[in-house]
Amino acid sequence: MELIIALAGSLAVLSLVMAGAHVIAMRTGNGGWADTIWTFGVGLAGLTAIAILGGADPGPRHGLVAVLAALWSLRLGIYLFTRTRGKSEDARYADLRRTWGKDHPRRLFLFLQSQAIAALPLVAAIALAADRPGPLDAFDAVGAAVLLIGVFGGGVADWQLARFKSEPSNKGRICDAGLWSLSRHPNYLFEWLSWCAWPIIAFDVMGYPIGLAALLAPAMMYYLLVYVSGLPPLEAHMERSRPREFAAYKARVPAFFPKLPWAPAVTDVGDHDGR
Repeated sequence: MELIIALAGSLAVLSLVMAGAHVIAMRTGNGGWADTIWTFGVGLAGLTAIAILGGADPGPRHGLVAVLAALWSLRLGIYLFTRTRGKSEDARYADLRRTWGKDHPRRLFLFLQSQAIAALPLVAAIALAADRPGPLDAFDAVGAAVLLIGVFGGGVADWQLARFKSEPSNKGRICDAGLWSLSRHPNYLFEWLSWCAWPIIAFDVMGYPIGLAALLAPAMMYYLLVYVSGLPPLEAHMERSRPREFAAYKARVPAFFPKLPWAPAVTDVGDHDGR
């Protein structure tokens, strides 16, 4: 029952946050702010769920998960904020504005509310991890390490891309340096890895079987990144804008998982990092 109340409270937070994102998008004429606000909103919703579950006497795991969730949200949210500030509207949202025409305000509001609902399984994974009973153990340590690797790796990938783009000689080229030489989308790869932390922390098949539901978060994130809103629109844009260079890049670098003995490569799948 507490989990249901926590998720209901989280959904209310997400809905209000995305309503605020709609107001900002309308006033600035830049729908891209929704991504930044969504990221902070997910972090805030996760903290809300943890606060409800922890009550007046939160345990060490509640505190650990709260710190990890806040770290993820702040790192990605601040990066998206700096990338969006002072820039023109993201191509995805500009396309929606053109497609929806006069009905754009209403449909954008509904679209952003759907993003709030879609975030609920992600917040649920954070809540399940935080609420696993028992003392801290090795699963907490491994889960924390996985999230830290994901956050750090995503930061490095974003920094390498920004550095590559800052060089005038690289104008119009596809970034293939550093982590981008191992995966065409290392930022998305490390983002997905971050979400693998929650089912690890929530893992206790015998004592906490509901924790297995946290697996939905990385599964959902993988599907969205690889098949829906991540790789497909970005790779389609790259194929249109730089067909020959992208074809060569695509032939030598896998789309998601690097070419490692234990990791299958995802190829031939097509946000908006402007590469």
